[in-house]
Amino acid sequence: MNSWVKLQIGKAISFNPPESILKGSIAKKIPMGSLTEFQRKINSFEFNSYNSGPKFRNGDTVMAKITPCLENGKTAFVDVLDENEVAFGSSEFTVLRETEYTDPLFIYYLAISPTFRKRAISCMEGTSGRKRVSEKTLKYYELDFPPIQTQKQIAKVLSDLDAKIEVNNKINQELEAMAKTLYNYWFVQFDFPTSEVQAKRIGNLSLVGKPYKSSRR
Repeated sequence: MNSWVKLQIGKAISFNPPESILKGSIAKKIPMGSLTEFQRKINSFEFNSYNSGPKFRNGDTVMAKITPCLENGKTAFVDVLDENEVAFGSSEFTVLRETEYTDPLFIYYLAISPTFRKRAISCMEGTSGRKRVSEKTLKYYELDFPPIQTQKQIAKVLSDLDAKIEVNNKINQELEAMAKTLYNYWFVQFDFPTSEVQAKRIGNLSLVGKPYKSSRR
């Protein structure tokens, strides 16, 4: 595929590809709660006895198929497993895997795109509050797919942006924690640091930086 081509989603992407986990065996499970809205990373996993549920490997995309999780953007890229490990997840996941026409990471970004999400949401069936995506219907929608190399380039740019956002979020969390610590230090414990001017007035420069008033004893 050397140029953009219009394909049915079900031809470009493999839905719920067959995998095997021995029933009753202990395996990693990724519940719906491990997915954060519009975030690629899977937050956590647990070990459970396998009974049923969709199965997947690293490189697959798991997408919530039930309302309101789908509308809220619960979709993630699986990369927390060991090599050749198969895990399972919520029965409300749809597993998406690459074919000869698609790149694995590109599929994730496609799945969270407005175009794909609009198609998926329009395929929902069932009673109010418990609607689910009809995978059979979604597979027949057509989308324009770029060449594999272009898909890889698109996915890399978006992945790099995600990485920068993740770093910025961590910095913001650290700054927030520092601000809370300082607030507690200064306005709860009243451990205000002595300035050089105050130390000079007192006549003891060794007090610079030390609390001049404290509620602690």
